[in-house]
Amino acid sequence: MPDWVTISQHVKASCGESLQVDTVHSMGGGCINAAYALKADTRQFFIKVNTASGLDMFEAEAEGLREISQSRTLRVPDALCWGVAGHDAYLVMEKLDLSGSGSAAKLGEKLAAMHRVTSMDSDSPRYGWFRDNTIGSTSQINDYENGWVRFWDKHRLGFQLDLARRKGAGSRILQQGEKLRELLPVFFKNYYPDASLLHGDLWSGNYAFEKNGEPVIFDPAVYYGDRETDLAMTELFGGFSADFYSAYQSSYPLDDDYKVRKTLYNLYHILNHFNLFGGGYLSQAESMINRLLSEIR
Repeated sequence: MPDWVTISQHVKASCGESLQVDTVHSMGGGCINAAYALKADTRQFFIKVNTASGLDMFEAEAEGLREISQSRTLRVPDALCWGVAGHDAYLVMEKLDLSGSGSAAKLGEKLAAMHRVTSMDSDSPRYGWFRDNTIGSTSQINDYENGWVRFWDKHRLGFQLDLARRKGAGSRILQQGEKLRELLPVFFKNYYPDASLLHGDLWSGNYAFEKNGEPVIFDPAVYYGDRETDLAMTELFGGFSADFYSAYQSSYPLDDDYKVRKTLYNLYHILNHFNLFGGGYLSQAESMINRLLSEIR
């Protein structure tokens, strides 16, 4: 069990209040972290727990939530404190009531507004972020680059292919993957994306609506890059309605060639799923690579 005495003391110090902890109960959790709800007087907190080595992951998540919050676009839970207690790392956030239903169109409009927040170096886009984070439990390298194709090749596609090699992926998919890397510039002719603020892991499980209908996003893997990567992932596992896409497109129209590049961007996530879970994700990744190569004339 986590050291709730230490964690509770940190929560009290962070809030600057004399809180009396009433209850703590498990909320289960995903495949990466355990999750708990802590009630103290009239306030409730959501707490993620992992092994002590997960502290960097929690620090990066807290920084990502802060980055999105500072954009004043989409609502995110406030990260209050994080640290290590005994053998466990923890991240404490405000616990939001996400039992509401809301407007998918509003979510699309607010995501478009978030994507208009950009990172620049002089007059050039600056792709990446000031620190690395994780995608799932996989390291996500965010070293800044001034060229988007170089960033995607080196820190996304190339990084995942290298992991796949270590995980035992066959020579055919690795060779096809390297061929795709060589041909990446073909997919970006006359397309120069802004370095937009990205959620980074925007699937249907990472958004909800507060009781008042306000859309909320969480569990980010933040960096600055092509906004199409966020949109592509919304299509990967479903869960986003036609109203969401219509509102986004009206607010911030997508380039016509997005329909091709979305496969390139989702390849990153499918390779990551292979590297995390194995199984049929490798054949899915190979099919995506072949589809992309077939687009090149």
